[in-house]
Amino acid sequence: MKIGVMADSHDHVPLVNRAVELFSRRSIDLLIHAGDFVAPFAVAPLAELSCPVKAVLGNNDGERIGLQKRFDAMGAELAPQLLDTEAGGRRIAAVHYPELATPIAASGRYDLVIYGHTHQIDIRAGEALLLNPGECGGWLSGRATVAIVDLDDMAVEILDLGH
Repeated sequence: MKIGVMADSHDHVPLVNRAVELFSRRSIDLLIHAGDFVAPFAVAPLAELSCPVKAVLGNNDGERIGLQKRFDAMGAELAPQLLDTEAGGRRIAAVHYPELATPIAASGRYDLVIYGHTHQIDIRAGEALLLNPGECGGWLSGRATVAIVDLDDMAVEILDLGH
């Protein structure tokens, strides 16, 4: 089972569209977004995916009611602080902040812990695989990235979206 992972898209709709196209071509089975969509309109491209979409809110997601309505309309899941889910026989957590992700990964409760916020790619093996896919929006680092995780072998592939 393959999941798409993204974070920190920050209203960059053209890059969100590229991510959706890439994930569709790669036939992911689930998408997890680790927060900072910013505005509800930036979520719209995710509705084009033919797989479930799950996400957690980030610190820049100010219009939370509008985001929740958008997710509800898509039949998608939006968690306020911690996304706790299972896929492909793996326990998965997603949070926005690294200071939450690190102890969650060390807890032994999850196989994969996803986070965002730093806009920096981070892949660390340990009690759980800890993953930050970098920033989809490319605003801070100048590099727009997403990830695909193969839950069968926990392999992570970082994919550049261009800019």
